Amino acid sequence: MDLKRISFFILLLCFTGASAQQNGQKPQDKQINIVYGGTFTKDEAQFPGGSIFSKDDERQVQFEHQGADLWCDIAVFYTEENRLKAIGNIRLQQGDSIEMNSGKMDYDGNSKLAKAWESVDLTNGQMTLTTDTLYFDREKQLAYYNSGGKVVDSANVLTSKVGTYFMTPKKYQFQRNVHIDNPEYIIDSEQLDYYTTSKNAYMYGPSTITGEEYKIYCERGFYDTKIERGYGIKNTRIDYDNKIIEGDSLYFDKVSEFASATNNIKITDTINNGVIKAHYAEVYKALDSVFATKRAVSISLVENDSLYMHGDTLMVTGKPEKRILRAFRNAKFYKTDLSGKCDSIHFDETTGITQLIKDPIMWNVDNQITGDSIHLISDMETEKLDSLKVIENAFIISLDTISGTGYNQAKGKNLYGKFIENELKIIDLVANTEVIYYMYNDDEELIGIDKTICSKIRLIMANNDIEDITFFVNPDGDIFPEKDLPVESRKLKGFVWRGDERIMSKDEIFDEDDNTIELVKIRGIDNPIDIDAEEEERQKNENDPINAQNNKATQPKKTQVKKVQAP
Repeated sequence: MDLKRISFFILLLCFTGASAQQNGQKPQDKQINIVYGGTFTKDEAQFPGGSIFSKDDERQVQFEHQGADLWCDIAVFYTEENRLKAIGNIRLQQGDSIEMNSGKMDYDGNSKLAKAWESVDLTNGQMTLTTDTLYFDREKQLAYYNSGGKVVDSANVLTSKVGTYFMTPKKYQFQRNVHIDNPEYIIDSEQLDYYTTSKNAYMYGPSTITGEEYKIYCERGFYDTKIERGYGIKNTRIDYDNKIIEGDSLYFDKVSEFASATNNIKITDTINNGVIKAHYAEVYKALDSVFATKRAVSISLVENDSLYMHGDTLMVTGKPEKRILRAFRNAKFYKTDLSGKCDSIHFDETTGITQLIKDPIMWNVDNQITGDSIHLISDMETEKLDSLKVIENAFIISLDTISGTGYNQAKGKNLYGKFIENELKIIDLVANTEVIYYMYNDDEELIGIDKTICSKIRLIMANNDIEDITFFVNPDGDIFPEKDLPVESRKLKGFVWRGDERIMSKDEIFDEDDNTIELVKIRGIDNPIDIDAEEEERQKNENDPINAQNNKATQPKKTQVKKVQAP
């Protein structure tokens, strides 16, 4: 067919379109236009009602429709239906950015929907999508696939079973078997929104990020894939620096080697098998440290029994096997047969020494022990309690359980105790020692009250009660009948009974303030977040230095942590 006949045919098509508009059919501005027809034929048997255009020696067939151009080797154009079939080396160009290539394509000019298959790829200049079948909805400005696809940009390779590309926000929504490959990490998710400009990822459903030195799991979260920084806000867990961090909301930043957690936190030390629980915590990898507050408690295993340690603030520093645990302000601890409180607690993994600092008091079952400073020493090989030291003004008191009114007491300058099989068996009081002890016969009849002073006293304990007393170096005292020892003389100087303060359970290490903490409300857990609006705001802040500075205030505030020597 010569060029004149082609020109006449094009005029005929235009006339047909105008007539259809007058008859109430599709308006002309929706009509697919022929830019270059090449050669023309018809094949009613194979393509009834279709006009077949094929490339010639000069160029490919070209069509135009509402801001998009299409080139191909062969096109079957259905004028009345305003649709076409394109075959061979297809290129669809929309504006300056969107280009789609494929082997075959169906395009409907009324719905502006294109279906492309056979070696499909789509690019926006920043990324390339490849798949076997792609649907391009130009009315809604989105493209989607349902049979597997791959997206490659300058940072990542992303694959999924189902994917949708939204062109205005330049966002992909991947579903089912989502996988991101990056030289530094791998992301797997059930659903993930990915912005091609910022390379930010928003995750939904079970999702895992695996880096060289960390692993993050969440079911709702955000991740900046360029700098490896993000957060999780549903069933989140981070495996980081030999620790497992769990909480309602977790934040992670690889560059600063920092992670933080908010609400219902659990940090597990995988090497020392210790656990910290709190409602706010920070982990500093470079400093080998953990900071925790808001109902913070450390839980460790001592001789098949859990030791709970609490303070307004908990801090763990040091490398594995050399950990130092400190509880600051209003420190308390509880174990089945041991509890106590003081201003602060310091535990050194290297020496096995736990120091109770400032106004310490301890209860070993029913025995109340006080002094200026109390040290508990553990055998780090057996992980059992080994010994006890009370330095200056040592005082041990227990209620006489038979009479229910008197108190067995012993005091001295210092106290040294020995644990055998985790039970306090031997107590030595030295320097200026005194004792008051209620003595009974086998029938639990009171023999008398022993009141003695000497240079040293040894108490042998059985079942956490005094079984035997030995006095050393010139003991001076006597056993007084009850009637001969006035009540006011039955208490040693400095006696203070604090039985009502005794910690009887792990729950009692917490004060009312700890139990009435109002948890921070985590955005997005109960109500969905407008991700597009959040991404727009995030990009606005990053592009505006003033907003970027203000935005830093919304990130977790890092606590100043310093390594200090043990007191």
